[in-house]
Amino acid sequence: MDATQPGFATPVAALRLRSWKLGAGQAMEVVDQFSEADFTHIVDDRADVHVSSRDGRFYLGYFPNGRPGGADEDWVTGEGWVIAVTGTANVPGYRMSFGTETPAEIIAAVVAQILATSRPL
Repeated sequence: MDATQPGFATPVAALRLRSWKLGAGQAMEVVDQFSEADFTHIVDDRADVHVSSRDGRFYLGYFPNGRPGGADEDWVTGEGWVIAVTGTANVPGYRMSFGTETPAEIIAAVVAQILATSRPL
């Protein structure tokens, strides 16, 4: 970089430009990871998809048009995916949310990792 010249002097090659996965993709890449034997699947009247473990400790919500808010809230328009795992008496759980345009492949990878770490009691 030439600091004596005004403006942006970094050559394009130094930026190491990349192509990144963009766009929502196919939600079934995520949903297909859940067996009917271990998980409950619900598609509601808005076409939102809800998946929960039989024990109720895991939840995945897919909201293609944004998640509806509570009684005194408006629509949470940017939130397309919610993943939550309920904790125990000794260890807190966690919740993650992703935007409506987060690629389904990214969500599928997160879900695969969560499922890989779960164990039957």
